[in-house]
Amino acid sequence: MTDPRVEAFGQCYTSVVHDVMRAMGLRNFTLPPRITPLQPEMTLCGPAFTIEGRQDDTADPHETLLAWTGLLSTCPAGHIWTTQPHTYALAQMGELSAETLHAKGVLGCVLDGGLRDANFILRLGFPCWRTHHTPKDVVGTWLPTATEVDIHMDDVLIRPGDWLHGDRDGMVRVPAEHLDEVIGKSTEAMQTESKVRTAIVGGMDPQEAYLKWGKF
Repeated sequence: MTDPRVEAFGQCYTSVVHDVMRAMGLRNFTLPPRITPLQPEMTLCGPAFTIEGRQDDTADPHETLLAWTGLLSTCPAGHIWTTQPHTYALAQMGELSAETLHAKGVLGCVLDGGLRDANFILRLGFPCWRTHHTPKDVVGTWLPTATEVDIHMDDVLIRPGDWLHGDRDGMVRVPAEHLDEVIGKSTEAMQTESKVRTAIVGGMDPQEAYLKWGKF
């Protein structure tokens, strides 16, 4: 079941969410810029289902496929498949996997690694974030080591249940314990920005607008 906050939070802009968390004194929450959206026009937000793994070129192909399909079975609906594979040598998402997750109600995926079958996934409309594309897959080369564990993408810690929010501007991690506060403040900040925008378009001096509303 998808958390109803996904829809509300999805109306926010990632840049506003970033500014709100910065003002709250939070740090190390912006994912590295190498991780970009396959569909920049889509906003992806929701709780993270975290996965960690390792490259193993000696792994048995059957073993890797059993492990991979087991992962697909484990990921719950209403979450974001979030992977730290510890390698950029292969794709961590492809057409059949995306079809499976999409049909289960998984919200999208965020990979500190590669993706393949991009044209199929674009037609499917399953939101994906990745570092690059490659045709090489996990068969006989990669195994998961843990799920629902803390993972890192550079200096960003992502814990199971932390939320991710991303759009064309980038992606941030929202600590679960701050989620409701961040949603409320982001919604309020967007309303204030609308007032500033309207005032500036109407001819108000930008510094005057900043001093009046405390935002720019």
